[in-house]
Formats: sequence, C-alpha cells, structure tokens
Amino acid sequence: MRRVLPYPLIALALLLSWLVLAGSASLGTILLGGMVTLGGSWALASLAPPRARLRRLAVLPGLLRDVLVEVVRSNNAVARIILDPAGQGRRQSGFVQIPLDMRSPQGLAALACILTATPGTVWVEYDSSEGIMLLHVLDLVDASEWVRIVKEKWERRLMEIFE
Repeated sequence: MRRVLPYPLIALALLLSWLVLAGSASLGTILLGGMVTLGGSWALASLAPPRARLRRLAVLPGLLRDVLVEVVRSNNAVARIILDPAGQGRRQSGFVQIPLDMRSPQGLAALACILTATPGTVWVEYDSSEGIMLLHVLDLVDASEWVRIVKEKWERRLMEIFE
C-alpha cells in the first residue's frame, strides 16, 4: 500500500479538498480527484525530504516563548515606526550579513520562519557554500547587534535542537 500511496493521510486530505472545491461527489469528480491525489502523493514522495533528528527538545518551550515575546515586541516597535510620521526620517533600514554555523536544513528553515515572522525583519538570502545569511532589518541601528541576536538568541538554541 505504501508503494502505491506513500502518504495516505495527505492523499485523503487532498481528495477531500478536491471534492469540497469541486462541490460535487459524482463518480467523475471522485475519479479525477483520485488521479490528482495519486499524482500529488507520488510528487511528494519524489521530494524525499531528509529526516529531522531532534536532539534536545527541552530547549523548545523556552525557544517558543522567546519567539512569541519577540513577535509581540517587534509588532509594537513596527507599529510605533509606522504611526510616528515625524520619526520616519530618522529611521534607516538596511541589510546585515550574518555568518551562520548551523547547517541543518530543518534548523535553517526554522530560523527563516522565526526571522520572517518577526515584524521588521526578513530573511532575504542564504549562501550555503559560505554559510552567510542576508537579513533585511526595518530599523537598523547596529549591524553587529543583529549578528549577536541571531547567533546567540536563535541559532545557538536551534543548533541544540537540530544538530
């Protein structure tokens, strides 16, 4: 069964989504949805994502708490920047190159999600050969401070979890 349908739960969800979107449960819709489901399941299996090895899950609750606090804090800071038209001339956005030691694809993806979910920052690019991430910061005051924040606050803990 696994060879024909590698991800049965995802395939079922895809088929149900197909039927809901089609608005019909006719035989033709079910057959066409079944073909789409098989194709989608095989396409997903061909991607063959690497298996994540989670090491120290005890770090995760503190990391999630800090991400939530940082998102709320950054929301407030960005709102102040947007709502203060007089201060917009004093603000300077910019790019920061941050050398990363982490090589785990799952850890890098988690770091990208954390940084992009935090208002005022966007993960722009990652050079895997050099291990350098390019980060855009809305209110850039000190680039070295951003390097310290990313490496000590996020990368170090993600490396504990994924590497």
